[in-house]
Amino acid sequence: MINEKALKAYLREKFRDAQTVDIRKLGEGVQGAGFLVEVKTPAGVAAYVVKGLFPEGLGHDYSSDRAAVFLLDLDEYKNLPRHVRAIDVLAEMDNGTIRSIGGGREYYLLMERGKGRDYFHDLEEFSGKESPGPSDITRIRTMASYLAEIHAEKKESRPLYWRKVRDTIGHGECLMGVFDTYPDGALSYEAMADIEKLCIDWRARLKRKTHRLAQIHGDFHPGNIWFTGDDDFILLDRSRGPWGEPADDVVALAINYIFFSVRHHGDVRGAYLSGLRLFFDEYIRLSGDKELLSVLAPFFAFRAAVVANPLFYPDFSAAGRGMIFNFARSVLLAERFDVELVNDYLRGP
Repeated sequence: MINEKALKAYLREKFRDAQTVDIRKLGEGVQGAGFLVEVKTPAGVAAYVVKGLFPEGLGHDYSSDRAAVFLLDLDEYKNLPRHVRAIDVLAEMDNGTIRSIGGGREYYLLMERGKGRDYFHDLEEFSGKESPGPSDITRIRTMASYLAEIHAEKKESRPLYWRKVRDTIGHGECLMGVFDTYPDGALSYEAMADIEKLCIDWRARLKRKTHRLAQIHGDFHPGNIWFTGDDDFILLDRSRGPWGEPADDVVALAINYIFFSVRHHGDVRGAYLSGLRLFFDEYIRLSGDKELLSVLAPFFAFRAAVVANPLFYPDFSAAGRGMIFNFARSVLLAERFDVELVNDYLRGP
């Protein structure tokens, strides 16, 4: 679990007067293991403990999860009276070396610049169309094909599938977290709780579906899809882990055909309805996922909470938001999603 050679090299660099460095395992518990480190210097022997977390379960599935735990420890151990001090946070690099990542006040991501035009532009232009044009159809098929391709990579892991379902309901960036950003009066706490409780019921049903765990993008919405041509695009902002429920990606895009149509027309019609049908038909045909329509309800509820949030879309009418909430409740109460009933869902259960 720990690279003793690299750790000793790090400690000799940190403690320049070290004469000897000894490491031995103290033991392990449910979450991880601890190692005793003794550094002998001319001033005497100093003892430290290095802690590591096991890489699956308890929200520690990805290396970023474990880093977040230790960075919080480094910040906060010193602030509680009588608590032992944290000295540093260590990272083992790809080449096996160990270095410090502790002490930062804030962290930033440096990445490539993406070019193109995001898919929000296409959705706005749908408002004046009775049906999708040839370019629109090509793009919908391209997105469906891409998702079917990445979702074909499967993984066996009950903790990771359960985590995706749990996070969709309770994560700070997902359903409950989004509801917590709503201004007072936008939706009653009781109405929020009704949707949350229905999602909890879905969690019990989806726990049996661990065979569905697949590679995902995690935030496949129009602002993260930038087209560079009719059949080519780049993606931004992959989120919340590389493994999850394929419905998460499908619904992240699909909700926008509904939202944009409601915003422009008061129901789902024209190019939006045709686009929604085509996207589902193409994805199911290419992926072979006959189960999709029976598992996507809580993911629709999360995305409904996003598009109905006045902070994200302040120009969306109260009546339109009400229809989106009706949609969320209706889909959660249905055994299976039916594209042809989308306007019935908007009217409420």
